[in-house]
Amino acid sequence: RIGEVIEVLDFPEARNPSFKLKIDFGEGVGVKKSSAQLTIHYTKKTLLGKKVLAVVNFPPRQIGKFMSEVLVMGFSDENDDIVLFDLDHNVPNGARLH
Repeated sequence: RIGEVIEVLDFPEARNPSFKLKIDFGEGVGVKKSSAQLTIHYTKKTLLGKKVLAVVNFPPRQIGKFMSEVLVMGFSDENDDIVLFDLDHNVPNGARLH
């Protein structure tokens, strides 16, 4: 599903540099939390309002004291750092990947 990042917080307790995200997936899924290792290519400011693809039907996963509810998807670059994709057209929050 596609969702819009509505909150980005630092996650200093994480083993690997990460952000805590709140993502709005619209009606049916709602707002979910995720931990994402996006600190190399993105800042809190660049992530806020960004549309991201996530798997929403995996079981929640405990990351330290934080419960990650969805898995944000991205691609590994040449250094194994995560890169998100960009949409070329806007789609509504909660849209499915086909």
